[in-house]
Amino acid sequence: MSGQKGGSRDWLKHVLAAGVVVAGLLGAGAVSAAGDEAVRESMQPDLHDKPSLQRGMQLYTNYCLGCHSLQYQRYSRAAEDLEMPEDLVERYLIFSPELKINDTMRIGMKAEDAASWFGTPPPDLSLEARLRGTDWIYSYLKSFYRDPERPWGVNNAVYPLVAMPNVLETLQGVQEKVCAQSDLVPPGAELNPATGHYDSCDVLEITSPGSMTAEEFDQAVWDLTNFLAYVGEPSRLKAESMAPKVLIFILIFTLLAYLLKKEYWRDIH
Repeated sequence: MSGQKGGSRDWLKHVLAAGVVVAGLLGAGAVSAAGDEAVRESMQPDLHDKPSLQRGMQLYTNYCLGCHSLQYQRYSRAAEDLEMPEDLVERYLIFSPELKINDTMRIGMKAEDAASWFGTPPPDLSLEARLRGTDWIYSYLKSFYRDPERPWGVNNAVYPLVAMPNVLETLQGVQEKVCAQSDLVPPGAELNPATGHYDSCDVLEITSPGSMTAEEFDQAVWDLTNFLAYVGEPSRLKAESMAPKVLIFILIFTLLAYLLKKEYWRDIH
């Protein structure tokens, strides 16, 4: 009897543990879904578009690498994968005299200084595309808007109360939230009976143009996001190039194994 009771208690513990795991997964899914609501646009990376990846690396080193390191990515690996001459990478994309072509893409800013300036050290972005997804990054970079109440004078529609400045504002221009009418149903919008449209004051609009047109800026953000997708899994390019060779090897090996099996069992049958 005591064995049965002990077994029942163990069974109950397993059931409760499973319930906790399921609840946690459902909760994580709910949080993820809530975060996805803020993602405004979709972006499908193309790791075979070498010119895009090259432009993305140039944008990253010029506008992002001052604060956000890529501690798992080496300049030499990027130069090889993206088909860029190493001497040009050293000349135009490595700005610190202490760094060489075989070094990782790290920053010189100290963590304590970053914490005092930004409130928290800027994160390393080596795995950002794998963590948040390219849709999130693409939407985030396009969703900064002016907010005088924030320390850096900007906020972000995808990541509210963001603690970083809009480093791409000179390219994009000044973006602000405005009230506008839409046939769609934006979050928080209300139907205007007089017009039959939905009124929303969360529409982002460029009020002062930057050095790029809207189409050029979209392409620049796409290139930058594409580069971060590459950095998140740099071996994917080589893996995809090796895949046909591996499949051919498996087919040949399977054929040889089949012929060997027939030869081995011929006298037995």
